Amino acid sequence: MKTYIIDLDGTMYSGGTNIDGAREFIDYLHSKNLPYIFLTNNATRTKKLAKEHMLNLGFKDIKEEDFFTSAMATAQYIAKNYTEKKCFMLGESGLEEALKECNLELIQENANFVVVGLDRNATYKKYSEALHHILKGAKFIATNPDRLLANNETFDIGNGAVIGMLEYASGVEAVKIGKPYQTILNILLEEKKLKKEDIILLGDNLETDIKLGYDAKIETIMVCSGVHTEKDIARLKVYPTRVVKNLRELIK
Repeated sequence: MKTYIIDLDGTMYSGGTNIDGAREFIDYLHSKNLPYIFLTNNATRTKKLAKEHMLNLGFKDIKEEDFFTSAMATAQYIAKNYTEKKCFMLGESGLEEALKECNLELIQENANFVVVGLDRNATYKKYSEALHHILKGAKFIATNPDRLLANNETFDIGNGAVIGMLEYASGVEAVKIGKPYQTILNILLEEKKLKKEDIILLGDNLETDIKLGYDAKIETIMVCSGVHTEKDIARLKVYPTRVVKNLRELIK
């Protein structure tokens, strides 16, 4: 029995709108006792907020432990690989919670790390403060590289665009943790005691969800409900194992 590793934005929902077929697919997994984990690059929400968001959209029997985020992976990466603890954070409550759970310190001066997740309230001043720390030698670590964030029928600027700005300004390349980088997958597999052959990666984004599986030689399912459609496969040269238009196609 394989565990579904399921993306959220663009796969389960788009902003405050359900993706057609998503609730039915999760209900199907529950009915068949098929295991799943929501693996999201979105570092903005805490586990509690992520659960509440899905319950408010009509999903049933969602638990906090169902979620694993790029914020959680980033915090664990820092805690496991470094003894330093002082982090200057660009991000929201999800990243703050994850860093604190790993006993990392959030500070404004003398940072060992600049940790960058999407921050929808960030200002020019805060971006510049992050840059100052990087220029002083703080390690530059990014939760995720998404260029776009699905929002209802359009897209918002993703964290990858912010990372690109800071990389350009500083001349320093960020260490990137989230999909498509193998770091998030390795941390998830270790935490959940799974192996690559035990999972199926399901998502809408060829550059993150599907590329993660493609590079790791893991089974992938692309759903054409978010960032990319089937016509993008040849252009991006990222090839999913299977493509579906709607998640109802996976209900047997």
